[in-house]
Amino acid sequence: MLKHPMLLGVVAAALAAFSWSLSFIVPFVIGTYSLFDFTLVEFVFSGILGLGLLWRNAKAVRTLNRHDWLAACSLGLIGYVGYFLAVMGAAVYAGPVIAPAFLGSVPVVLGVAGNLREGTVSWASLALPLTLAAVGLSLVNGSGFMHSGELQSKSLLLGIPLAIAAVALWTSFGLLNESALAKRPQMDSGVWAALIMVGAGASMLVFFPIGLSLGLFEIPRRGLHADTAGPLIMWAAGLAIFANIGGAMAWTFASQRLPVALAAQMITMEPTSATILGLLVHRRWPSVMEVLGMIVLLVGVITAIGIFSRATDRAPVRNLSSR
Repeated sequence: MLKHPMLLGVVAAALAAFSWSLSFIVPFVIGTYSLFDFTLVEFVFSGILGLGLLWRNAKAVRTLNRHDWLAACSLGLIGYVGYFLAVMGAAVYAGPVIAPAFLGSVPVVLGVAGNLREGTVSWASLALPLTLAAVGLSLVNGSGFMHSGELQSKSLLLGIPLAIAAVALWTSFGLLNESALAKRPQMDSGVWAALIMVGAGASMLVFFPIGLSLGLFEIPRRGLHADTAGPLIMWAAGLAIFANIGGAMAWTFASQRLPVALAAQMITMEPTSATILGLLVHRRWPSVMEVLGMIVLLVGVITAIGIFSRATDRAPVRNLSSR
């Protein structure tokens, strides 16, 4: 039986993972607006929330320099705006199982990238989890192509690269964020998270006129009237509050109450939740190969997390997931 603080930590970690998985179903609930419309509204909301948090920590903000702002804003562009667009595109083109499966490999990819830099564990010890992850992804992707027609196969050829891009963006964010914080040991975590949110919002505002010239936004044509833009605004505000801010707070709460090994394994709940939500949206059951592939992948991820957790002992959980 879990003790009370640990139980609260598990619940908080589950809520964080669930909140992050909601991005996989956004493309299917915003109506005729584009993914760029949603990203703009969500991250403008997030930026406003970030500014509010910075205003409450005005004393700490006054100690920031130009490099702090530039680093955090760059991370907002890479790890939130870029990642979010890639995830939503992957969900649209690769479907409810393949996209979450690739994102489920992020802890392994992040661990391997960190190991290349720091040599935390021996490569021989990673042979099993890497093999399991590769087999799991192969089964999931193989099922996608076997059960799709020609049109959907072409869609997968776009969706899979987007999923890979999302993994690359989040891995880059995790490594860059860790390096940036290592150079700023006195940085308040709340202020840093708020800076990243402001950077994400500012990035989308800067991109907006470029996107308009490319015809990527539907807002100028459709407007933001309550009857048509209600779902867009509701979901964008909900993710800004519940996922971007609330998810980060819930994960911090969980990481303070759970052993590193357990907290790290809770990360795997995100792709599982995303798969379930995606299948519900598509109103179908997973195939046998998809189920088997996800199970093998999750076993590989959990095995890898266990190896890195034992090697680093009390290493911060952000090395595995830096949201």
